[in-house]
Amino acid sequence: MLQKSPAQTRAIMLAFSAFTLLLLPFWASDQYQLHLAALIAVYWVLIAGLNLVVGYTGQLSIGHVGLLSIGAYAFCILVGKMDMNPYLSVVIAGGLGGLCGLALGLPSLRLPGFYFAMATMAFALIVNEVILAQVDLTGGGVGLVGPLFPEPFDTPAGFYYLCLILAAAVTLLTWNIGRSMWGRALISVRDNPVTALSVGVPVFRAKLVVFVFSGVTAGVAGALFASLQSYITPETFVFDLSMFFFVCIIIGGRGSILGPLLGTVVLTALPEMVASLAKLGNFFYGLLLLIVVLVIPEGIGRMLEKVYERFRPRRLQSVAISPELERLGRAITHKAGAQPATKTDANRPGAALRAVGISKQFGGLVALDDVSLTLLPGQVHGLIGPNGSGKTTMLNLLSGYYEPSKGNVNYLHQEIGKATVQERARMGVARTFQKPRLLADLSVLDNVMLGAWSHSTAGFMDSALGLPGVLAEDQRLREHAIELLHGVGLGAVMQWRANLLDHAQQRFLEIARGLALVPRFILLDEPAGGLTGVEIEHLGAVIRAIRNAGIGVLLVEHHTDFVFRVCDDVTALNVGRTIMHGKPEDVRNDPEVIRVYLGA
Repeated sequence: MLQKSPAQTRAIMLAFSAFTLLLLPFWASDQYQLHLAALIAVYWVLIAGLNLVVGYTGQLSIGHVGLLSIGAYAFCILVGKMDMNPYLSVVIAGGLGGLCGLALGLPSLRLPGFYFAMATMAFALIVNEVILAQVDLTGGGVGLVGPLFPEPFDTPAGFYYLCLILAAAVTLLTWNIGRSMWGRALISVRDNPVTALSVGVPVFRAKLVVFVFSGVTAGVAGALFASLQSYITPETFVFDLSMFFFVCIIIGGRGSILGPLLGTVVLTALPEMVASLAKLGNFFYGLLLLIVVLVIPEGIGRMLEKVYERFRPRRLQSVAISPELERLGRAITHKAGAQPATKTDANRPGAALRAVGISKQFGGLVALDDVSLTLLPGQVHGLIGPNGSGKTTMLNLLSGYYEPSKGNVNYLHQEIGKATVQERARMGVARTFQKPRLLADLSVLDNVMLGAWSHSTAGFMDSALGLPGVLAEDQRLREHAIELLHGVGLGAVMQWRANLLDHAQQRFLEIARGLALVPRFILLDEPAGGLTGVEIEHLGAVIRAIRNAGIGVLLVEHHTDFVFRVCDDVTALNVGRTIMHGKPEDVRNDPEVIRVYLGA
C-alpha cells in the first residue's frame, strides 16, 4: 500500500472539513446550532487576524474587543441610520477597524510587551466609554438594532454561509502569510528580534502592518457579529470577550493557523453545548488555559503535529557536515535579487567597509579607542585579542547595532555610522553571532530563506493574496537557499526543524543564512567556537570559497592557528586599542601580541 504524503493527508482533511461545513445547515437539528456555527465563524474572522499579532509577532494584544465593537456599531449606524448598502457597510466597518488599529499601533507598538497589552486594554475601555457617552449616535446604554443582510443571506442558513465564506477567505489570507517570506519575518520578530534586524526585517513596520490587518478583520467581524446578535449594547462587548479571543490563540498554539482555529471551535462550542460550563465560563477558560500551559505549553496545534509525526517514519540521524564547495561558489555568485561584490571590486577605490578612528564608550568604560580597520572584497580579515579587547564591539559597530562615539564607518564611499542594522543588511553587510541565533520553530530551509528578506519584493497583501509573482519569487529564493545549504554541507537536514541541529550544524546554518542576503561583506563572530578539528577544516574551506567568490570576510575568532591559516590580514586588539596590524605571520611573531595574547 502506498503511503500518503503529508501534503496529500492535509488535502484530504481539508476537503473533508469543507464538505462537512458546507452540509452543516442540512444536518443541524435546530436554528440554535446554526447560530452557534455562525458565531464560531464570526469569532474566527477576528481571531485569525489577531493570531498574526499574538501568535506570529508575539505582541500581547488583549483589547481587540474594542475594535470588534467599533466594527459592530459602525455597521449598525451605517445600515440602520444611514440606510447604506450592508455589503458596503461591512467594507467600511473593516476599514474603520484598520484605521483605529493604525491609530492605536503607531504609538503603542513601540512599548514593551506588558505595556503594549495594557495600552490595548485601555483602548477597549475608552471605546466602551465613548459608546456610552454618544447617546444620539450609538444609543448609549440602550444600544442599537443589528440589521439583517438581504437575500440570500437573510435566513439562518444563508447568514451562516456568508460567515463561512468570509471566515474561509480570512483563513486563506493568513495561511498565505504564514507560509510566505512575511510569515518567516513575523516569527523572527517574535522569537529573535536581533536576528530579524540582522537580515533587514523592518521590525516596527512589520508589527504595525499586521496590527492594522487585524484591525480590519476585527471590524469585519464586528459587522457580522452585530447582525448575528440582532441587538447590541455596550454590555455586549465585555472585557471577558477580549480575553476569550486571546485564550483561543494561546491554547491553540502560537505560529499556527490550525491550532487557534481548533481553540476557537472548542472554547466557543463547549460552554454553549454544556449548560454547567456556560455558567462557569471564566473558570472553564482559566482551568483549560492552566492545563495547556502546564501540559502542552506549545498549544493544541503543536501537540497534533507531534502526534502526527509519531506515526511517520523517523528519519533523524547523525549527519556529518560535508560542504560542496563548487556548488557553494555557484550559489554565492548566483543572482538572487542582488549581486555580490566581485574580485575586481577590490581594485576600485572605495570598494571597502572601513572603520576610521572608531571609539566607543559605554558610560565611563572605553570599549574601543581610535581603532581603524579596512575590509576589502575577496579578502579575509582576522580580528583577534583577549576577552574584553573590543572585538565584538567592533563587529557590532560595523553591522549597525552600535553607533560610534567618535570616528566614522564608511561603506562604498558613504558614511554609514548612523545607518540602522536593517539599512546595512540591505547594503550587503551580513553577520553571524557568538551564540547562533536561529528560529527554532522554523525548518533549516526557512531559516536560510529568511536571510533573503532584503531581496523579496512581495508586499504584505501581495503575499496574503498568494499572487503568482509572489509564489514565483518565493520559489526562486527557495532554490537559492537549497543551493547554499548544499554548499555549506547541510543539504541532508534542510527539512529538519532548526532546534534539532547540533552546535556545529547551527554554526554553518547561520553562515548560509548570511550568504542568502547576497552580501558584499560577511562578519563572522567566533564561528569555530565549539567545533571539532574536522569541522574547523570544513569551516576553513567554506570561508575560502566565500572569499574566492569575491565577498569580504571579517573573522572574529579565538582559534588563532585557524585565523593565521585562513586570513589575508590580521588585526590584534587589547583593551580597545590596536596593538598590531599586518600579515598573519607578522602578527603571529609580534612581541606585544605574544605578550598580551598568544603567550610564549
